[in-house]
Amino acid sequence: MAHNSLRSGSLKTVSKKTLSQPGSLGLKSGNVAALVEELKTGLPFAALARFQKKSQLSMPVISKVLQIPPRTLARRRASGTLTSHESERLVRLAGLFDKAVDLFEGDAAAAKSWLQTPKKALGNRVPLEWAESEIGAREVEDLIGRLEHGVYS
Repeated sequence: MAHNSLRSGSLKTVSKKTLSQPGSLGLKSGNVAALVEELKTGLPFAALARFQKKSQLSMPVISKVLQIPPRTLARRRASGTLTSHESERLVRLAGLFDKAVDLFEGDAAAAKSWLQTPKKALGNRVPLEWAESEIGAREVEDLIGRLEHGVYS
């Protein structure tokens, strides 16, 4: 949240709120307002391609989590832009991936494996299945947080 101070009757912005953006997307701005605007217009398809390359998740797995059918994905590739909803889901998925990479101290292959393996704490379901919804993604984030802090899950 921006902090404002009044000096000599003028409004001065002291700092801007920034958001920790998923590094695996290669987005440039850390400013929340800029990200919100970028999501409204839709991320470039190149962000999805960068994420796929960095995560090494297959495109069919990614498109399932993002809820984009294969033919629609082909159209997005041709147009070069994702919709706002698809962009938000991509940011959510990339954020989970980055948290999993952090959990495994930078080991992307271990993070990928973890995200694709059933977890007892998730009812023996795969974390990527849970990531298809906002509520499920939050539960996966909570699980990662518990594991980071040594809480048996």
